[in-house]
Amino acid sequence: QVQLVESGGGLVQAGGSLRLSCAASGSIFSISAMGWYRQAPGKQRELVATITSGGSTNYADSVKGRFTISRDNAKNTVYLQMNSLKPEDTAVYYCNANLYDSTWRFLGYWGQGTQVTVSS
Repeated sequence: QVQLVESGGGLVQAGGSLRLSCAASGSIFSISAMGWYRQAPGKQRELVATITSGGSTNYADSVKGRFTISRDNAKNTVYLQMNSLKPEDTAVYYCNANLYDSTWRFLGYWGQGTQVTVSS
């Protein structure tokens, strides 16, 4: 069993900052890429940022220069530092991890989501 638990969402004014965290736990052998996705009401889930086990990152154009993804491999945790937030960043943010579990199955897992609301 593998679980991803997110924290750090909330309500913030435009221009403010939030930091999301996502910790993976359970029968994990190793974690490959981790990332953050978001889904706004009435829209499809979209990629926000990803990071490989070696630290290579990828960002959606809409968040480049404002958001920073990082990870602590020892803690199986990924972070998303969000600065200069805009109302259009309002969404449910989901953590994703692609990993080998203890039986060597390579699977993708999702967190339960955390709400981020940016007021204008």
